[in-house]
Formats: sequence, C-alpha cells, structure tokens
Amino acid sequence: MLKVAILDDYQNISQQFVDLEKLSGKYEIKIFSEPFEDEADALDKLSDFEALLIMRERTPITKNLIENLTNLKFIITSGSTNKSIDLDAAKKKGIIVCGTESNDNSTSELTWALILGLARNLKEEIDNMYQGYWQTSVGLELKGKILGLIGLGVVGSQVAKIGKAFGMQVMAWSENLNLDTCKELDVLPCSKEDLIKNSDFISIHVKGGERYKNCITLKEFDKMKKTSFLINTSRGSIVNEDDLIIALSTNEIAGAGIDVFEKEPLGENNKLRFLPNALLTPHIGFVTAENYNIFYNQMIEALESCVNNNPIRILK
Repeated sequence: MLKVAILDDYQNISQQFVDLEKLSGKYEIKIFSEPFEDEADALDKLSDFEALLIMRERTPITKNLIENLTNLKFIITSGSTNKSIDLDAAKKKGIIVCGTESNDNSTSELTWALILGLARNLKEEIDNMYQGYWQTSVGLELKGKILGLIGLGVVGSQVAKIGKAFGMQVMAWSENLNLDTCKELDVLPCSKEDLIKNSDFISIHVKGGERYKNCITLKEFDKMKKTSFLINTSRGSIVNEDDLIIALSTNEIAGAGIDVFEKEPLGENNKLRFLPNALLTPHIGFVTAENYNIFYNQMIEALESCVNNNPIRILK
C-alpha cells in the first residue's frame, strides 16, 4: 500500500472532513498533528513515505528534504501555489506536485476582524469584562479614516470594497499595482511613502518572497502616524518582526493586528505575545470549515489522480 503522510494537522481535524477509513484498503495513512522540531526531525519521520499531503506555509518542503526522501513520489498541497515547496528540486526528481482550490474571502474577512478589533479595543475590553470592569477605553470610528493597502490583488480588492462600504478613504500601493483595478474600485493609487505617512490603517495583501521581504521596517514605522495601526494577514517575512516589536513597545504606532509570523507556530516566549497593543491570531486567515473541506477532499482527489497516472492541478 502507498504510504501517505498528512502533515501539520495541528487541530487533528482532517478526519472530520475526509473519511480516511474508506481509504485504508488503498493507503497507509499517518497524521502528524505536531510541527517537526527541525528539518532533521522531518527527514527522520518522513523517510518511508511516498506521498505527502501538506498544508501551505507550514512545513517547508526544501531541496534537502526532497533529495533525501528517497521514497517520495507525490506532494499534494493545499492551495494553488506554495512558495515553501522547492518545485525545481521536485521536478528534477520526477516528483509530481499538485494543489487544490481555496476560498480567498476567508482572509479578507479575518482582516476586517482585526481592523475592527483594533479600532474598538476589543482585546482590552473583552479581557476587562471577565475581570469585572466596564468601559475602560474609547474606540475609533472607521468612517472618514484612511485605509492604506499594500497590494490590491484578489484579497486586497475584497478588503478595499469593505473599506469603501465603511466610508473609508482607500489608498493602494504595490510594485505592480493595476491602475484599472484602482479606478474600478475608486481606490487612490499612491507611492509607498505616501501610503505609509498618511494611512490610519495599513493592511498588507502582497505575496511573500524576496520582493516584499522586510517591506516594513523601523524606517517605515518611523514615518507612520503614531495613531496608526498595521495589519498583516499575508506573510510574516513582509514585516520585520524585531522592528515591529520595537515599534509597538515604544508606541511608535498605536497597534498591530498580526495573523502571520516569521516562524510558525509562534514561540511561547516571543515578545509579541506580551504586548498589550498587539492583537494576535495564529495564522487562521485560511482556517475555516469551508476551506478545510475543499483542501482535504481535493488533496485526496489529487492523490487518487496521481496514483491513476492522470494528475490534476499540477503546480509548475
């Protein structure tokens, strides 16, 4: 039987979406619900497996892993792209890599949960309610505020539409900003510097990778309004984490809503966990029942297609 590993099922939830028992006659499946300690640990524990079903942006499938997992034939990832897979190395070894569809709206919805949570001090007020206190802070209205979007792609466009519905002024910048999209959404195109200086809320919606790595550092924090908020539901590497901690600790900005981190899961002693003006969520932008239903069922579908020599949704 084909040996299949389901990686990084942190909530041990895959079996709620796929009946793995029905597949037991065809596949020997093992679920890994804890992240690997390091790459050596991953190599040791995955050495016998022929197929990996992975959740995007969790365990990196590096060149070293691919070259040393000698039994590996198939990699199936959630989502239609995954920058943490070395596709060139997989191609050289003849390993087939497939993906799934996904719902983009889940991340834009979480973005607004973070924006509203910051504007209305929900973290502080909810915590204080359980301590017996009542109305300990004063919130902000969104109407008339400036929302600056770094990235105006699929998710950024959804965030822009909701911002307009709240009566916000919306600006956008990216290195490949589409001016037609700006016009269609009534979004003001601007330079990065103008967006950083003028926005009350800055929300990041560009893809990870070298192009936008450290896009936000102390240099940018110094130019932001002291009353402004930063939201990142994209990729942790886009914001320099050490600089973010300094900016929040010194009140260089009013606060941040962060769903993604440089290293995940976030360490227990990471300083971000102890900052009162940091609203943190554990990379749940895509973690919805609807998305998981798509991911796990289409992973199995893609695995079956590979076994039958007719792979679908191949990543190139």
